[in-house]
Amino acid sequence: MKAKVLWVLLIFFGLWSSPAAADNRFIVRAPSGLTFLQQVLQQVCSVLVSCNVVGGLDGTLNKVFLVTTPDFLDPNAFLQILRSQPGIAHVEPDALLRVMQATAAAPPSGLWDNTPVNYFGATVIHGYVSQPAIGIIRLPDSQTTFNVSGTGTVAVIDTGVDPSHPVLQSVLVPGYGFTRNSYGSASELTDVNQSSIGSGASPAKVNQSSAAILDPQSVFNFNQPQYQAFGHGTMVSGIIHLVAPTALIMPLKAFNADGTGYLSDVLSAIYFAVQNGANVINMSFSFSTYSVELAKALKYATRHRVICVASAGNDGEDEVIYPAALADVMGVASTTNNDTLSSFSNYGEDLVWVAAPGEGIITTYPFGTFGAGWGTSFSAPFVSGAAALFLGVRAKCNESCAESSLANAFWISPDLGNGRIDLYQAVDAASEGRD
Repeated sequence: MKAKVLWVLLIFFGLWSSPAAADNRFIVRAPSGLTFLQQVLQQVCSVLVSCNVVGGLDGTLNKVFLVTTPDFLDPNAFLQILRSQPGIAHVEPDALLRVMQATAAAPPSGLWDNTPVNYFGATVIHGYVSQPAIGIIRLPDSQTTFNVSGTGTVAVIDTGVDPSHPVLQSVLVPGYGFTRNSYGSASELTDVNQSSIGSGASPAKVNQSSAAILDPQSVFNFNQPQYQAFGHGTMVSGIIHLVAPTALIMPLKAFNADGTGYLSDVLSAIYFAVQNGANVINMSFSFSTYSVELAKALKYATRHRVICVASAGNDGEDEVIYPAALADVMGVASTTNNDTLSSFSNYGEDLVWVAAPGEGIITTYPFGTFGAGWGTSFSAPFVSGAAALFLGVRAKCNESCAESSLANAFWISPDLGNGRIDLYQAVDAASEGRD
């Protein structure tokens, strides 16, 4: 009888639809756990229409799951049916996200400043440690005066990392490749069909938002659409390392080389970070639609004393985007080296907590080289690195502590929240425990 009622409902709601490219994906919260959810799906689905629980998304909590249905079913109708089932607390589509990028200018002069120097035990190019941004945010003064260089673990939810990069490899801890379901392997090198850069490397624009020291063939390869976000995670990690060179970095690969990734993988990455000891989560991505489950995941993170940071987005608008606009996250806008709002950066007091330099930021790039990036993606890791510095002077610094410390900033305008970060003032405030 239940099956007959179900199929009447399916026909009524128009569940049959034209074929799509892939299975429909849903994020389902079932507080009673996996076994209960499987029982519900047995009632909702039939032998002709298989509904699969791909896996859990919240680690040890066992309450949030990824469910798929065949592509010939109307996802909106299935949503309505599943939401009506007793014991199902929430259902939402598994959104396909994209790393949003800004437009790069000419490679900064620092990429030609390739004299090797030592930076906390690693050999880097001089342009990396002498770029304008570090003077603007007063990084050297902060490290020296307060004797801080980074404590704890920063989780980077992104495209992965170059695990063999000489600058980063000593500070990397095991992460997870959610796009391939591989523990400990969050490498983005396997996304491309080459094993190294060739000879004759020089600074060149690689894709929309970045430049790098590469040979001409690599520049051509990485400029293809399928690689438009390749290197993004390694670049973000390199900025965190610049600010907090002794902090550990946990790479969590939730995005592909083309910049796409599923919300479900982002959720899994957040829960993994919290349950595996991360102190800070960097999210250099944004999307326009509010997600109940994303908000719950980040609230879970802040309840466990994890500091959450996200980029404000690169649409050049006063708009609300996520996760930066969530109450448990610090949204970060981009500024020029002249302390003005970057033309590509989103802004607005409902979105931005602080701003940081985000134009031509020199950082690490895959295959052991260096690059430069433009966008709020490269502003956010300055704040994540700052949070790791706070932990060196205030071991129990949490989201509230980080927010109040960073509020001691260089004032620009209400559109940029508390202003452009001033690490000296911020670390001083964290050390004294003052707001």
